[in-house]
Amino acid sequence: MNVSVLALDFGARRIGLAAASTHTRSSSTVGTIKARDGVPDWPALDKEVREWEPNLLVIGLPYNMDGTESAMTARVLQFVDVLIERYGLPVETVDERLTSVEARDLLKEQRRKGIRTKKLRREDVDSLAAKLIAENWINQSSPKL
Repeated sequence: MNVSVLALDFGARRIGLAAASTHTRSSSTVGTIKARDGVPDWPALDKEVREWEPNLLVIGLPYNMDGTESAMTARVLQFVDVLIERYGLPVETVDERLTSVEARDLLKEQRRKGIRTKKLRREDVDSLAAKLIAENWINQSSPKL
């Protein structure tokens, strides 16, 4: 069974987006949408959900490095409730510790090697972090699929 996923990297100012498929076991960056204090540009997110037609939303759940919940963890869990109510889709969470750091490091390395010529933007980091969240979900979910 193919599961189509829209992954989100929640942030107070931006939400990174990526699309993934369990059939191809691949993911790709979609971009970012603006947010104001964690409240997304709902029309923009609605458009992405309509366009990608996911069966599932996956969102990164931020924890402190020691595994305890942070203030942002509670905000993401509240956002999950809103997503479920708004879209009527199942939502799963994935531990996202260090995905933004990993995304930034990957983009810097691409730029250093000349693979990437554009300047590193926060939007690129957020979208790549969402892609990493999607990949983590695919890797963790493979036995269930």
